[in-house]
Amino acid sequence: MGWKKGVLQRHSGLLAIGVVIIYSFASCTSTMPSQERIRPRIVVTTDPECDDSNSLVRFLLYSTDFQVEGLIYASSQFHWKGDGRGTKWFVEGREYTRFGLNMGPMESWRWPEGDSHIEDAVEVYGRVYPNLKAHDPDYPSPGELESKIRYGNIEFDGDISKDSPGSDLIKSLMLDDVPGPLYITACGGQSTIARALKSIQEQYENTPEWESIREKVSSKVVLLPSGDQDDVYANYIRPNWPEIDYRQFSSGAGFGYGAQSRATAENAVYYTSSWMNEHISSQGPLGAFYRVWGDGKQMVEGDIFDYFGFSGYTDDELREMGYIVWLPVQEKGSWLGEGDTPTFMNLLDNGLRAYEDASYGGWGGYRLTASAAGLSPWQGDFGGASLQGAQGATGPGYPDFFQEAQNDFVTRLHWSVTPEYAEANHEPEASIEGPLSVTAHPGETVRLAGEVSDPDGDPVSIKWWEFQAADSYEGEVTIASPTSASTDVVVPADAEPGQTIHMILEVTDNAPLPLTRYQRVIITVQGE
Repeated sequence: MGWKKGVLQRHSGLLAIGVVIIYSFASCTSTMPSQERIRPRIVVTTDPECDDSNSLVRFLLYSTDFQVEGLIYASSQFHWKGDGRGTKWFVEGREYTRFGLNMGPMESWRWPEGDSHIEDAVEVYGRVYPNLKAHDPDYPSPGELESKIRYGNIEFDGDISKDSPGSDLIKSLMLDDVPGPLYITACGGQSTIARALKSIQEQYENTPEWESIREKVSSKVVLLPSGDQDDVYANYIRPNWPEIDYRQFSSGAGFGYGAQSRATAENAVYYTSSWMNEHISSQGPLGAFYRVWGDGKQMVEGDIFDYFGFSGYTDDELREMGYIVWLPVQEKGSWLGEGDTPTFMNLLDNGLRAYEDASYGGWGGYRLTASAAGLSPWQGDFGGASLQGAQGATGPGYPDFFQEAQNDFVTRLHWSVTPEYAEANHEPEASIEGPLSVTAHPGETVRLAGEVSDPDGDPVSIKWWEFQAADSYEGEVTIASPTSASTDVVVPADAEPGQTIHMILEVTDNAPLPLTRYQRVIITVQGE
């Protein structure tokens, strides 16, 4: 391990000589993360929407950061298979009655024949797995991921009347004795999750074990929804399991449909066809699998809501062809969408520790409160897009993490086509000497001692900043040396006991697509 002096500081997009500190670099040939990785247990439930497929690509590239417990097909109001016996289904106000349509009741709705989008994504992942493994040994094997695939309650929109292989798996995970939270995404509807809960309720409700089972499940399960896409949360989960942690996130990075139309000037380039082609579409099997505008693909043949694969047509021409143009046509090859990505982005092991508490915030955004924008967190439309606010913009005081998230994502795509560790970039590391949670009185000086390194030997920039959106203290703190690894922070005199101040150590490497990692220190104000 070599020792180097010097640190680079970013300023106005340029790198300038900054303060001098001493820090160490790991060997550029090492593939082992130097810090212990927190790997939350997670179940992904997803329906066959094209942006779900894109979110699944990103998820698989970050499967290093999770203990994947399930990959489960789910229905939603936008996609359900039917029972194959001619049974018709109708729910007032769904897509088939909007936009001037009057198409119900239906035997199925926008469900591909023989849908296999999860298996397809895992199969493509398997093709690049040897390359990925060279860059991070924690990537799960394709066989391990395949063993987690199940079909959930996919027959009808919001139907929780019977068990399914997917609900059975979720039920077993809810009831097991593995410590720690069980995170469950709802990238589609929540009927499979609700059926698992209902099955538990039916089994135990009239037994002496019921209260302890209910408490165990309620304290264990963390739901990560992309809106309530089948009304099941409102109609069953919330009334019967109100203590379950429900984390609907808002104002994170701009991942949704049409995010380019709301992008900031700094982020706009990341949605363009030229950037997407260079950094995503051209990056091997996973990049080719990832959906972009005008790529010639369609999840369900003849789906009147899915015109994203077409190119060379105007909005009006598509309407004349019978399509419901609910999103303006974009440039061929440009960003299409990953509307369900915020469900899992706060679980990433990037140092922000957003998985620990819904109020902390991370790359996936911050928790949407029931009163936000007059919406309840269990209401939404089009995959929860209305709940995510202006995707691509940030909430009041909330940091814009989009560039950091995209640089990180495409770097992992580059890993998938690069068999040698030394031929790719890898994220820097930040750590804190001492505890990550401290107490201090008003007026007291807190010493924050950080260490930073880079596995590739790249120069790094350092920045300490206050994550005010996560603070309960409403003022600002003064940071003595914001570009040094170690700094002093004075707890303001007007801070009240119990209030928290979230300090972030941010480290970014000097690469064409810079990678960023963090460490969060939480200062709790102590009384006399």
